[in-house]
Amino acid sequence: MARNDLQGSLDLLVLKTLSQAREMHGYGIVLHIQHASDELLSVEEGSLYPALHRMEQSGWIRSEWKLTETNRKAKYYRLTPLGRKQLLEAEKSFEQLVKGVNAVLRYA
Repeated sequence: MARNDLQGSLDLLVLKTLSQAREMHGYGIVLHIQHASDELLSVEEGSLYPALHRMEQSGWIRSEWKLTETNRKAKYYRLTPLGRKQLLEAEKSFEQLVKGVNAVLRYA
């Protein structure tokens, strides 16, 4: 799978996670993806934080520094209207990827 496909998959997972919560800090995003995937997927911080920064630069998410439940300072992320639009596009793109992979698997 090409690097852009992997990046797009991470974007999709993060945007979908944020669409289901009002806001979430990075570690919460990691935990949600792990839990929601029955521990099949794990996102490394070295991949997540550059992706969050890129998505923020693109206007898909916004961030704000707040205190966590344990009184630690963390950056909380939330989806923007532009991010919701991007999420729909990412879901369609992923569905096409899955359709293509399935077609190849049936053919082979």
